[in-house]
Amino acid sequence: MQSKSKLELVSGAPTPLYTQLKDLLRGRILDGSYPPHSRMPSEHELCAHFGVSRITVRQALGDLQKEGLIFRIHGKGTFVSRPKAFQNVTSLQGFAEAMSSMGYEILNRVLDFSFVPADARIAERLGIAEGDEVAAIRRVRLLNREPVSLELTWIPSPLARRLEHADLVTRDVFLILENDCETPLGHADLAIDAVLADDELTEALRIEEGAPVLRIERLTHDTAGRPIDFEHLYFRGDAFQYRLRTDRQRNGA
Repeated sequence: MQSKSKLELVSGAPTPLYTQLKDLLRGRILDGSYPPHSRMPSEHELCAHFGVSRITVRQALGDLQKEGLIFRIHGKGTFVSRPKAFQNVTSLQGFAEAMSSMGYEILNRVLDFSFVPADARIAERLGIAEGDEVAAIRRVRLLNREPVSLELTWIPSPLARRLEHADLVTRDVFLILENDCETPLGHADLAIDAVLADDELTEALRIEEGAPVLRIERLTHDTAGRPIDFEHLYFRGDAFQYRLRTDRQRNGA
């Protein structure tokens, strides 16, 4: 078995040994040979199995860790990361709308639906007067029964009254607005940054206090350009990512 494994890496090839090893291990992670959260072979085991130096093994593992495919726990070893769900931001979609198309099961835990006076920040974003009534909706989004995000949504009262009895457990607010309220969506402005989990996020997402969380501020407009939905979305950093494609614009090209 050992001699066969050594033949999988070609010494003296144009591709460095650590790159060959990285690609081989990546393939085994992606095809499920090393399942999520399973312990990877130790550096010593990999050295013996593939007949390479510890420096080669460490370079390969270091690159895989940078790619997010593995993680290390001091004193315990190296483990395979859980694959992250992702959503493209090149089109305006609700979370369930995007995830369901990839075969995920989406459910929502509605923590609160209430009507409150808009504070200065929410009023400014929605283009209404401070103190005007808005619906405040708090939901935990569950991906395959695991909490992946906390969603805080504010919608002007006249429109939100039509959502009051809607199915917020299984449906996206976007689809309800378009299909039930006959309010076609136009575009959204997004701002993305990272925060550390506070008590509310720790409890809602079942993560450790201080864990990294992806925060997205999204203001959605209808086709007439009126702001109708303001949100703060908090995603677990270990379970989800947003993806964006950008093209280089060349004058006269």
